[in-house]
Amino acid sequence: MDTKKLRQKILNLAIRGKLVPQDPNDEPASVLLERIKAEKGRLIKEGKIKKSKKSVKTSDTPHYPYLLPNRWCLSTLGEVFTLQAGKNITAKDIKDTTTELHPYKCYGGNGVRGFVASYNREGDFSIIGRQGALCGNINIAKGKFYATEHAVVVERYCDVDLMWAYYTLTALNLNQYATATAQPGLSVAVINDVCIPIPPQKEQERISKEIEHWFALIDQIEQGKADLQTIIKQAKAKILDLAIHGKLVPQDPNDEPAIELLKRINPDFIPCDNGHSEKLPQNWVWVKGKNIFLPMKSTKPKYNEFQYIDIDSIDNKQQIINEIKTIKTANAPSRASRYTQKNDVIFSMVRPYLRNIAKVVTDNCIASTGFYVCSAIPQILNSNYCYYLMVSDYVVNGLNQFMKGDNSPSISKGHIDEWLFPLPPLTEQQRIVQKIEELFSVLDNIQNALEV
Repeated sequence: MDTKKLRQKILNLAIRGKLVPQDPNDEPASVLLERIKAEKGRLIKEGKIKKSKKSVKTSDTPHYPYLLPNRWCLSTLGEVFTLQAGKNITAKDIKDTTTELHPYKCYGGNGVRGFVASYNREGDFSIIGRQGALCGNINIAKGKFYATEHAVVVERYCDVDLMWAYYTLTALNLNQYATATAQPGLSVAVINDVCIPIPPQKEQERISKEIEHWFALIDQIEQGKADLQTIIKQAKAKILDLAIHGKLVPQDPNDEPAIELLKRINPDFIPCDNGHSEKLPQNWVWVKGKNIFLPMKSTKPKYNEFQYIDIDSIDNKQQIINEIKTIKTANAPSRASRYTQKNDVIFSMVRPYLRNIAKVVTDNCIASTGFYVCSAIPQILNSNYCYYLMVSDYVVNGLNQFMKGDNSPSISKGHIDEWLFPLPPLTEQQRIVQKIEELFSVLDNIQNALEV
């Protein structure tokens, strides 16, 4: 279920008069609009607000593509509200203020941006972000606050329902009226001219309550989805933990013991069982990284361009390579020298807790030296088992303890070389991988269904 689209659908029904039934006893919205005009006229005459600039439209009749219910009317934001752009605070503004200085919330294009010592207004208002990435973003400001030039303050009249105003401004998708530039912006003049359908005042209150009811249900759905996502993540971690400790699939006494595989490669191999307190299943062995991974190699680009894998190439949520960069050899970073081949597992030694780990899926790539390249010795280590081993909590959390440095805490090559890995027989590794992929497939299907 796409809850974002569901929220938008509810808002669209609300501004078209299809969310709650109409009441023929409600005062028509046209009467409310006349009261608003009268109140604004009085405030303009008293010098408390400024008169809105005349619309640049050729017609005074706003256009709206939908047929509205009886007792509704069409107007513009500039007629229903007073919209005023904020301004940036200066040292002079603070020095010249006659009010007592307190920290008030500051609103700008990015929402609540911080606190400044300045008095602006008191009351409940809507705030429109009008510049930058969140142009058209809507906030509600309560109490005393300060608005920068990147925000527009929307003031209500005649007890227009606050939440109805907020939801309607959100539904209007004001971002669509922003200037199409690198830094999109909304002018007050443009916002003033945006058409708005107005329901009777009583219906505004019913609409707000109904939206809040539906949004509360959607919040529960989203929380349920988030909880289930967490459970799926925990389940995968538990599956890996069981897998690498010999508890996911049954052992076969006929499997060739892992220590025999190691001795075939290195007759002088000495097992590391005494270096770890946890007992492994029969035919398993504790082994250091340097005994199951091939030594890392350095290389340099040979042609005009090369395929480069750096930290930005990794999707650390899915733990896959999301993008392999094509870089001109003349512009090669100094760190581009780690040789990789297909089926290698790269493990970022910089901030390992971020889990920038992935399996290399193609040959002829060069990785950053920030990675440890786990190139499995094929007679000892299955490359898929290697991947699941390296993304397990046992390895990631275990290596995190060796991090050093303040700005970019890192581990060293030696930490992985000397780390003790649980190694099962090669045939059991294959059975483990098959079982992990079977279970993960079920969990992935559930996760994909949540995202539809």
